[in-house]
Amino acid sequence: MYIISSCLCGNACRYNGSAGEIARYPRIRELLAQGMAVPVCPEALGGLPVPRPPAEITGGTAADVLKGQAKVVNINGNDVTRNYVEGARKALEIALQAGCTKAILKERSPACGVRAVYDGKFNKHVVPGDGVFAALLKAHGFTVLSDEEL
Repeated sequence: MYIISSCLCGNACRYNGSAGEIARYPRIRELLAQGMAVPVCPEALGGLPVPRPPAEITGGTAADVLKGQAKVVNINGNDVTRNYVEGARKALEIALQAGCTKAILKERSPACGVRAVYDGKFNKHVVPGDGVFAALLKAHGFTVLSDEEL
């Protein structure tokens, strides 16, 4: 079973209110059709609205966010760390209850980024790193893939 970023499944939950283009992901369509995929949006599960201001990790890594040593801040300067951590924990609980052991997540997201996230300065500069949900899944032994690896 796979836990999958809900936007990759065609659900309109991205920060700007758009949906991912599921047509780009035949593997995800196949997993959904087979009942082998559970879509989640950690940001929405954490109580953030759709649409919402873009957010980035500042002051450290996603692992630091989970330890309370870094923050997730939106472009307006509001601290949304609690939403990201709570949403990641709820999404992990859903994944565990569904028997998921693998994930396919949206790259560069502050929640779901797998190999790359934005640098926290809102300048569209990408740096190596995980999103909060991806880091939590990895810490729990999940195999985590990026949509860009499909």
